[in-house]
Amino acid sequence: MIIGVPKEIKNNENRVALTPAGVAEMKKNGHEVYVQTAAGEGSGFSDQEYIAYGAQILGTIEEVYAVAEMIMKVKEPIASEYNLIRKDQLVFTYFHFASSEPLTHAMIKSEAICLAYETVEKADRSLPLLIPMSEVAGRMSIQEGAKYLEKPLKGRGILLGGVPGVPPAKVLVLGGGIVGTQAAKMAAGLGAQVTIMDVSLPRLRQLSEIMPANVMTIISNSYNIQNAIKEADLIIGAVLIPGAKAPNLITREMLKDMRPGTVLVDVAVDQGGCIETCEPTTHENPTFIIDDIVHYCVANMPGAVPYTSTLALTNATLPYAVQLANKGWKKACAENAELKKGLNIANGKIVYKEVAEAWNLPFDEELVLEPNF
Repeated sequence: MIIGVPKEIKNNENRVALTPAGVAEMKKNGHEVYVQTAAGEGSGFSDQEYIAYGAQILGTIEEVYAVAEMIMKVKEPIASEYNLIRKDQLVFTYFHFASSEPLTHAMIKSEAICLAYETVEKADRSLPLLIPMSEVAGRMSIQEGAKYLEKPLKGRGILLGGVPGVPPAKVLVLGGGIVGTQAAKMAAGLGAQVTIMDVSLPRLRQLSEIMPANVMTIISNSYNIQNAIKEADLIIGAVLIPGAKAPNLITREMLKDMRPGTVLVDVAVDQGGCIETCEPTTHENPTFIIDDIVHYCVANMPGAVPYTSTLALTNATLPYAVQLANKGWKKACAENAELKKGLNIANGKIVYKEVAEAWNLPFDEELVLEPNF
């Protein structure tokens, strides 16, 4: 198969979907790899390294899309890429269709095969290609939140861990999944007073057993959230419903109950966000203020630490990419239920229910259920 790796063009996105080591693996399996020039530079990989392991370098993104049977990316295609994607071309990347109606319609129109990292799912319902970036984003949410609590950045002017004689900041984490767990660990390690909320009592029991003493678990409901936000200095939105929009747990009206300078970090923003007032921002302009509340809503947080993020991501994606290249998407998805769950749009039809529901579009259930498509 011919693999194409374009340079990411989303604002300040420095990750790359395939490392030189990944090129070597693809070559070992008999595939051709074309990499756009400078695609790996942001993550610390030069064109020369790719060439050394067997990749061919192309000068433009148009050339990469034109030659490739499978496109490997990190972030969803943006508008300038829509017309480069063609019928029957396999695109393997994060899509987050439920947060972008224009992208959904563009990929339906392209009749390409859209296999989304974020909905590849194991039998235990874990999301192996989302977990590495969730770990990075969870840890980063505290790092960024602590920074924006500083007064020159319009925060409350509070040190996350406090000092002897002065109480630490209060951190509220909404969601006890991978992002929430990593955020809580980081905040607790810095000495903050941490509260994790989740709708699952079994999950809260697990967290209670593994977290340090300065982490408290509370069941998530509107009453408890309403009370907790009044005291929180830093609030982390860490809610995920696979393939679907995140629910709004904090509304615009609730901002008035927070103290001026409170910082909101909505890690779920690439799935629509769990804070009503959050809109996607970039690393270039990461924050905005509404009602004296600082909103940090960068949709590609791990892109700021691309060396770590690229290695963590490609460690997880490469085995699946090799399967797709070796067998083609139809056979690979027929034989691997995890990959099959990653299919979101195929040949102009939505085959992932939550994406169809997000935009009230037809869902092609027959294609999803057919075992040998």
